[in-house]
Amino acid sequence: MIITYFGKQFFKIQQGETVLSFNPVSKSSKTGINTHFGADIALITTNHPDYNGTEQLSHGERTPFVISGPGDYEIKEIFIKGVLSEALLADKKYINTIYIFSVDNINIVFLGALSNGEISKEAHEAINTPDILFVPVGGKGLLDAKSAAKLASSFEPKMIIPMDYDEASLKAFLKEIGEEKAEVVDKLTLKLKDLENKEGEVVVLKAI
Repeated sequence: MIITYFGKQFFKIQQGETVLSFNPVSKSSKTGINTHFGADIALITTNHPDYNGTEQLSHGERTPFVISGPGDYEIKEIFIKGVLSEALLADKKYINTIYIFSVDNINIVFLGALSNGEISKEAHEAINTPDILFVPVGGKGLLDAKSAAKLASSFEPKMIIPMDYDEASLKAFLKEIGEEKAEVVDKLTLKLKDLENKEGEVVVLKAI
């Protein structure tokens, strides 16, 4: 499994020939991020230009199957569960979907544009104890450093990947969670055995 980060909450996970993408940045976003590639599956947590740019994920004959809300899905033998939560962007409420799925026997949770660290009992039960947790840490309507660290720790994941951060919010999050010397990488290549004996290790992906 190869994980690549493009900024905001825009990630690509490649497992063999299968490509998944999370919260691609739309052309109408004001972030300045303009990354384009072909994906098989697109997971959209929040219907906002910073996170819903599915038009960026078609290339050649590859057009993504788009998942954009709560429910249970199966695509390419990957089971995906979406659980309802809430986002607050520029003082406007949005539906946010937390996605729970497994790739190459690695259990992954993607929190999306989550605004409140107090999530539902259903979400807690569905998340259980993930191998990898993607968590927003930048505040400004999303989880801030303190609430992100508290929520992330409560799930006891083996690995935590912060997202939607700037330099200050990342530094604050790493301090809150006690991982100030976290590894910073351009790209993350993982197998299940690489996660053995890890407990809450934070890995920071640089946006490319």
